Amino acid sequence: SLLPASPSPFQQKMLEFLTMARKKSHRLERLDQRHIWHPFTQMEEWERETPLVIERGKDNYLFDIDGNKYLDGGSSLWVNLHGHRKREIDRAVKRQLDRIAHSTLLGLGNAPSIELAARLVKIAPDGLSRVFYSDNGSTAVEVALKMAFQYWQQSRSRDAKKRTKFIAFTGAYHGDTFGAMSVGEIDIFVEKYRHLLFSAFRAPYPYCYRCPVQKSYPDCGIACIDRFEEIVKKHHREIGACIIEPMVQGAAGMIVSPPGFLKKVERICRRYKILLIADEVATGFGRTGRMFACEHEGIRPDFLCLAKGITGGYLPLAATLTTDKVYRNFLGRYDQYKAFFHGHTYTGNQLGCAAALANLDIFKNEKVLKRMAPKVRLFSKLLQGISALEQVGDVRHIGLIAGIELVKERNKKTPYPPGKRIGKEVCTAALEEGLIIRSIGDVIILMPPLSIKESELKGMVTVVRRCIETVTHG
Repeated sequence: SLLPASPSPFQQKMLEFLTMARKKSHRLERLDQRHIWHPFTQMEEWERETPLVIERGKDNYLFDIDGNKYLDGGSSLWVNLHGHRKREIDRAVKRQLDRIAHSTLLGLGNAPSIELAARLVKIAPDGLSRVFYSDNGSTAVEVALKMAFQYWQQSRSRDAKKRTKFIAFTGAYHGDTFGAMSVGEIDIFVEKYRHLLFSAFRAPYPYCYRCPVQKSYPDCGIACIDRFEEIVKKHHREIGACIIEPMVQGAAGMIVSPPGFLKKVERICRRYKILLIADEVATGFGRTGRMFACEHEGIRPDFLCLAKGITGGYLPLAATLTTDKVYRNFLGRYDQYKAFFHGHTYTGNQLGCAAALANLDIFKNEKVLKRMAPKVRLFSKLLQGISALEQVGDVRHIGLIAGIELVKERNKKTPYPPGKRIGKEVCTAALEEGLIIRSIGDVIILMPPLSIKESELKGMVTVVRRCIETVTHG
């Protein structure tokens, strides 16, 4: 009603531009719903919703095809470290593209993969000296599982060949390939495929809010470790390796282990000569405030699985690091067939490795971990305000990772009925306020880029608090 009866030429052009832009948006939304099958998504619901289509990113923000701006509170599924369009990584990838995009690592080497392997060994826990590349977190875990299994099978000892089992933890998530699912436990991810999976021993992970051994921390003295040792003591002649998410279980709802648990797991594994696999796909590269979560308790695993943040959130790349002791057990004459017969087409891809090298340069040049410290302290303080809310049962955090568990009755720790979708409703409300986050059930996950500013951190937590209050009271 405020426009003149006849729009000016400029106004007419603007209207035409906005109309064309919206037509483009509608077209992409329709094509998405017609052709894309999204991961971890009930597609029947997706087809009834209006898809959010991201067009570009800048710093810690994402922009959709309509120009709306959102803070990337989940780091684009836990991968982005330094913000989007980070100049140093952009330049590194472009420089590499001017040379070559990809050549195979089967029978050939390439400069970026060699340089990156040397850099990873230098910053990894002591003893890890060999790097095997793959494509993603699941494959990094598959590599470690297969290497551990083959290591014992190629032993000269007949008793060692009996070590064909793995021990993992309740609530574990290690990926979606069959080996990774076999050592995982979250039913909605693995139950339908159970008869296709191999069996593994399972020990309780210290989910202190809902204690698996019905005790209370810290008075329990981390009693769940006793159950782990009981299983190991009884079955150690069958167990070849233990796999653990160090310090925090991600997909279980950001379950942070109490101090000392991880170190005790390592000591028990050493006592019974069990290989230790540290799955740092989610926790590696600064997420917990250290370069690797293993550093918090000074553990030295036999395998270290890396992905997600390895390229700063730019390209798919993964690495499995292991020791010379493991590596040497795969050496032999050609006709002995002791080689590791496993590989991926894009193993050691040059573009991914170039991005990863630039990522490590940023950590060093910008003193990322040192500059994180005050943000971690602020994050902890801000989360204290959320923990006081009536419908918040537990707040777990380490570094710039947090899980906020929502409950119907705080005193009884009563969860909401799954059909209420409280966690999803909170994330939907946050989206309307310009914040992209995800939930795991009714646990709200916050994992912003390490580059997040203190003002953005305050804004993110404020929005989350407001959305929790609005949804739970509504």
